[in-house]
Amino acid sequence: MRSYNEMQFEEGKVRQHYERFGAWLSRQSPETMARKRAEADLVFRRVGITFAVDGDAGGTERLIPFDLIPRIIPGDEWSLLRDGLAQRVRALNMFIHDVYHDRRIVRAGVIPAEQVYTNAQYRPEMQGVSVPRDIYAHVAGVDIVKAGGDNDGTFYVLEDNLRVPSGVSYMLENRKMMMRLFPELFVQNKVAPVAHYPDLLLESLRSVAPSGVDDPTVVVLTPGMYNSAYFEHAFLAQQMGVELVQGQDLFVDDNSVFMRTTRGPKRVDVIYRRLDDDFLDPLAFRADSALGVPGLLSVYRAGRVALANAIGTGVADDKSIYPFVPDMVKFYLSEEPILKNVPTWQCRKPDELSYVLANLPELVVKEVHGAGGYGMLVGPTSSKAEIEAFRARLIARPNGYIAQPTLALSSCPTFVESGVAPRHIDLRPFVLSGKNVSMVAGGLTRVALREGSLVVNSSQGGGTKDTWITEK
Repeated sequence: MRSYNEMQFEEGKVRQHYERFGAWLSRQSPETMARKRAEADLVFRRVGITFAVDGDAGGTERLIPFDLIPRIIPGDEWSLLRDGLAQRVRALNMFIHDVYHDRRIVRAGVIPAEQVYTNAQYRPEMQGVSVPRDIYAHVAGVDIVKAGGDNDGTFYVLEDNLRVPSGVSYMLENRKMMMRLFPELFVQNKVAPVAHYPDLLLESLRSVAPSGVDDPTVVVLTPGMYNSAYFEHAFLAQQMGVELVQGQDLFVDDNSVFMRTTRGPKRVDVIYRRLDDDFLDPLAFRADSALGVPGLLSVYRAGRVALANAIGTGVADDKSIYPFVPDMVKFYLSEEPILKNVPTWQCRKPDELSYVLANLPELVVKEVHGAGGYGMLVGPTSSKAEIEAFRARLIARPNGYIAQPTLALSSCPTFVESGVAPRHIDLRPFVLSGKNVSMVAGGLTRVALREGSLVVNSSQGGGTKDTWITEK
């Protein structure tokens, strides 16, 4: 299956937007590149840019491998992506508001009621609750892939991450690293900046403060240092100039949330929370949670504090809802979707399940609640035994799965042990919704470092690249 090579055509000619970089790369020796990669690893380890793998018995912190060869996207392609992402996130926010209020899309028969109201991420506690500007997904990480042949690469949305999307710190640190290692490249190429993301994030968070608050206090709420994304939580708080807090640092009094400080209690107006719904308030959700703030939900429902992202946002990023997002765009915006979904079979439908079971070796099958590359089958790279074991799970619980064709994900030259070789990639841009919808020009490019692999997740051995949006 021939995939779209981001840098060059099949016959080897370099694509126009890679010409300057390609000429530079041809002048670099393997020894120089290896030395630069070692320097990057050393700096990342010093700074503490590591992550913890769930289930790792050793509990060790690992570096996410960083690749020296950027993924370059020309400005006209980014314009299409930017418009499509803004359209999609607007529709998703309208959908979340709708399912907790008027339920128009369900009453119109566009989405089956059971798909929404029996969803594990649907929160009945949010029914009728007003949130500032009707925004629920203040930060969305939308996973994009490019697929197709040599000359016809097409962008597809692979999934929408609307709960606590992570990875933006790697986008920012990758850019800083490239500028440190190869400053000459940023003289030769007009690369759009990304360093202002924390400013955009803070502006977006401040814009959704409760009404009547002119100078809102914003905090980042983290589960703590043992969370796999703790570096990012601390990094973003530091970059925004706000406090990084844990649940024990906050308390509820007089129907407001306060932060403990050395100067006494200080009211908190906006919480950028980086822990899941279940752990936010032990009085409302999991009673055994020591990570949240008792009474937080009641303050939130009263409109006395803003949470980003909102409670209950996960109902829209479940993979069982994903097939309906193009319908949301048409229903709420009366527009044709700019970005395409990957064709998807819903295994809860008997006829679609039959097709999936008959074609398992050619398909990718995913758990509707799965994440991180877990709980999925990649048919073409699986053994007969793995396929048959997955078949039994699928038959036992078809409602828990969707299936998609195995896309020929685009590839990008990557510096691996054998030299420069193509590896499959995806892209996670970060879309901010506040007073306006905004995003920096770029995102986190993830790369599957194993030859032939289509799984880019860091927990599954993937790495990251700097993403350049360039002018012609």
